[in-house]
Parts: sequence; C-alpha cells; structure tokens
Amino acid sequence: MKQRVPDEAAGERLDRFLASLPELGSRGVAERLLDAGAVLVDGRPLGKSHRLAGGEELEFEAPQEIATELTPEPIDLRIAFEDEYLMVVDKPAGLVVHPASGHATGTLVQGLLEHDIAGGDAARPGIVHRLDRDTSGLMVVARSEEAHARLQDLVRKRALERHYGALIMGRPRSRSGRVEAPIGRDRRDPLRQSLDTDKPREAITHFEVRELLERHTLLDIRLETGRTHQIRVHLAAIGLPVAGDKVYGRPRELGLERQFLHAGRLAFPHPFTEERVDVESPLPPDLSVALQLARREE
Repeated sequence: MKQRVPDEAAGERLDRFLASLPELGSRGVAERLLDAGAVLVDGRPLGKSHRLAGGEELEFEAPQEIATELTPEPIDLRIAFEDEYLMVVDKPAGLVVHPASGHATGTLVQGLLEHDIAGGDAARPGIVHRLDRDTSGLMVVARSEEAHARLQDLVRKRALERHYGALIMGRPRSRSGRVEAPIGRDRRDPLRQSLDTDKPREAITHFEVRELLERHTLLDIRLETGRTHQIRVHLAAIGLPVAGDKVYGRPRELGLERQFLHAGRLAFPHPFTEERVDVESPLPPDLSVALQLARREE
C-alpha cells in the first residue's frame, strides 16, 4: 500500500511515523518491516532513524497476516542443552526464527513457546541471535528477561563463540584468514546485504580450512560479529561463495536446495553459573550428501 507523509509529520523519525499508522499498529512491526527493507520512501529504502520532511510517498505491505498473539505450535525440535535459565536449540533448515511479514505462523518461536522462552521483544521472546531461514544449526534462547539481558551482554562482549561449517566454491589462498569488511543493505537491492551500502556496520569473519577438495573447500567459520548474511556476503566478496547459495553463490550446486552453511558449534560461559557451555550439532543429511558428492569429484 502507499501512504503520503503529511506536512505536519515533518521532522518525525520514520519508524515512529510508521508505528502510528493503524495498518501497522506498533513500533515493533514497523522496525521489522524496516529491517527487512520492505518500506520505500520515495522509492528508496531508508533507515529507521531517518527524519521525514513531509510530502514523501511511503510504500509498504501492511503485515495483516502477522498474529498479534503468539500461539504455541507443535514443531519437532532437537534441544541440545537446557537448564532453568536458557536452552540451546538445533534449528533445522527452512524454519524461520520468528514471525514476520509473510511468516505469521510455523516459526521457531512458536515451536518453543511451550519450553518457557521469555525476554526481549514480545514478538520474538527469548531470541538473542538469529540464523537465516535456510541455515541450520545451534541457537541459544533465553527463558527470562534477566537471562536475555545477560546473553545479549555476552554477544556484545563477543563471548558467544559461533562456529559454522561452510562448503565453498574454489580454494582460499591461505589455510586461515580474517575478513574485516563493513556490510549493510545493498544500495541497489534492499533484499541483499553487501559491502556497497549507505549504512555500513562493522563485520568480522574468521575462517580456517578443514578439508581441501578438488573444486570445493570445507571451512570452519567463526563469527566475531553477527550481521545479516555476514558469512555469505564476506565469502562471496573474496571470490569464495558458499555452495548452493541462491543469492550470493551458485544455486543447486551439488544438488543443494539451500546454502551449505551449518552452525555446528556454540560455546559460551554460562551467564549465571559461569560454567562453560560447549554444544555441537552434526551435519544434517542434505549437507552430508553434498559433501560426499564433492569428495567424489577428486
């Protein structure tokens, strides 16, 4: 739908103006649309803190399908670790983390509601960090407001160790490396992240070769920061795209229906007991099959 910004809204922040519209109804919904690049101001995606001048034309799709009240849903999930404070869940590929425009039901959050998740945004309770829909693997989830705050503090201090297995096209020039390149929403395509952006945010990715193959390389990736699509964007930027990546790499490589990216290890000091939590997740069957195919190419 389209909405003209009235002159009396001049000087107002974009997110606050959107939240005031009855079609959206809350700042949380407005922020989710803005984060997804789903709001255009005179044809351009802009940040939530953009100050309106009045007279602009906004274009967005009202997320009428987003449930205002979250309801538990029966979703088969593997819980890799849990205690009274938090849990580590092994998210399967294809599962969206929380409700958003286009995904009102059937999300990880709704599957976890019966596990007493809590803290943070009421529309995404317990969620501390996210995985892309088609990335599988481990996520830590909070069970209280205090646990959520303490886990977020670990993320800020970069004490939450996130390791991924990634099969890439080609071979890196060294057995280990560090990619430090700010990324953000692409200037021309708001659905992509890239180095060519008006709003760059610090992004640091570490990699180490786990296995060299004929046409591919299996990498161990460690995130120092956690930007949207960070691993996929960084590897594509250095000429080593993730196999099967439909956006930044080569779709259907090795028969893959999604990117070969799995969050296989999560380690952190427990925010309440200070004991070390170190959890691993095996490679899912679809990625195991693709890896075997890559090994047979030799």
